[in-house]
Amino acid sequence: MKKLLAILLAFTLVLSLAGCSGNAAEGDSQDVIELTLWTYPAGDWGDKAAVETLLTQFNSVYPNIHVTVQCLDQTAADDTVSTAVDGGLAPDLLLAGPEQLMKVWGAQGLLADLSDMWDDTDKAEINDVCQSACFTTDGKCYMYPLAMNVQCMAINYDAFVTAGADQYIDLTTRTWTTEQFIQAVKALYSKYGEPAAAVYCSGQNGDQGTRALVTNLYGGEFTNAAHTAYTVNSEANRQALELLRSMDGVSFDDAINGEEEATLFYHEALKISFCWSLSQQLTPVVDEPEEEGADPVIHDAGKTVNGQTIEFMSFPSETGESRLPGDIWGFGVFDNGDQTKIDAAKLLIRFFADGQGTSAAVRATGEFPIRSAADGVNLANLWAGNDTMTEYGKLTAYMGDFYQLTPGWATARTEWWSLLQRIADGGDVAIETDTFVANANAAARG
Repeated sequence: MKKLLAILLAFTLVLSLAGCSGNAAEGDSQDVIELTLWTYPAGDWGDKAAVETLLTQFNSVYPNIHVTVQCLDQTAADDTVSTAVDGGLAPDLLLAGPEQLMKVWGAQGLLADLSDMWDDTDKAEINDVCQSACFTTDGKCYMYPLAMNVQCMAINYDAFVTAGADQYIDLTTRTWTTEQFIQAVKALYSKYGEPAAAVYCSGQNGDQGTRALVTNLYGGEFTNAAHTAYTVNSEANRQALELLRSMDGVSFDDAINGEEEATLFYHEALKISFCWSLSQQLTPVVDEPEEEGADPVIHDAGKTVNGQTIEFMSFPSETGESRLPGDIWGFGVFDNGDQTKIDAAKLLIRFFADGQGTSAAVRATGEFPIRSAADGVNLANLWAGNDTMTEYGKLTAYMGDFYQLTPGWATARTEWWSLLQRIADGGDVAIETDTFVANANAAARG
């Protein structure tokens, strides 16, 4: 069905071009369809030369579709696209996340509906969470997914072994239960006499980690399933917050954010980090020298500054089956009023997201495929030979609900770390979570 769709689209384009030029086979300038592709910095998709190399594969199949690439800077990407849209200069294609494609441009009716690109095979092959994040409640699709990743937590494995806490983790599945987490923290506190972990809350940086920690411990939810309201004041979430505040080995620290917590973890002041990712696992730590003119000290990736082993883990839950926060990358198509360009854009999406260019396209993101196979090719061994990627890929099975699409999200993020600060100061958990829900849901209602 997918190959047939591609053939029909290509045939439609040929007929369209022939009508424009009178003789499409002559190859004059009218034969070429010009597309603009803008990309958020998803790995090598943020590098123009790398994207153009990928496009050479596409052009070997579709030589008449010429794609001009612009790679966006992460900090200015949203504003750059907004300015272009306001000026009537939106790109034809945009590689971005659901936050942009679904929540902003799709919700404003500016993107083409891609639901006709999905068949039963797509729905069977594509991760359910990624799939649901690409559709509106009325069945429109403004994003065709390409790759995904998850955030997690990490432990200082050597410290766990020294404290006898390694018995409470499973490195084969990278999972542990809530009870095992409790016992591990007790063992670490008993051995080292200081908190092993910190619930950081000085600001929003890294807040996905504390949200995942709290909601996983006893099976709570951050929002309802329809993504219309926030549900942080559930009994499960309250129980988790009460547990964390009661644990000697866990501190609530309103002086640090997620990045600063990770730095303390790198330097072994903490034995557990709730703010971890694939990038951190793969990136060497660089310590700037204290002496002027001295060279920086570069530590091995996956190690603390003293060479102790860092192991990534899913968040603890009662069953061990966690729900991890994640990222999704995919393509959207701006409806610029030219059906020929929209059809050409769909061919590009199919080529990279479910065609012969998929393996290279996903590897370029440095992340993981959102589907089990592309055009009949099994993607399970995409990262074969890379031990860290292969191990980390296990966590993608635990990707949780993409609730960031809930209205009032910016307010909810601020309310979250404010909630943690109030609890750190001794606030009543029931009252403070009710306050969060009241403020966040008021923003969600607009």
